[in-house]
Amino acid sequence: MINNIAAEPEAGKIYTGKVVKIMEFGAFVNFMGAKDGLVHISELAPQRVNKVQDIVSEGQAVKVKVLGFDDRGKIKLSMKQVDQATGEDLGGNQAPRDRGQQDQPAA
Repeated sequence: MINNIAAEPEAGKIYTGKVVKIMEFGAFVNFMGAKDGLVHISELAPQRVNKVQDIVSEGQAVKVKVLGFDDRGKIKLSMKQVDQATGEDLGGNQAPRDRGQQDQPAA
């Protein structure tokens, strides 16, 4: 318990947490004792999510992967990169999201 309080989350590591707040843009998850991070709506599930409440509810236990930290030190999390049943990392198995870039023709 003391280690969870003193430890810092590691990028790429999977943790179990609890949804503590739902917003239109995502869900805040508490993990590692007093650590909170945001699962953006685009990181809730592999498919498009219209409403955060369609996927999670407050108080629900979820498995999250630390994606990294924003410029203010806030923790960015993903649920879609973790198998919620087994806790297995699916990060490498996810198709990359289309960022609106066109494929360049081969020269």
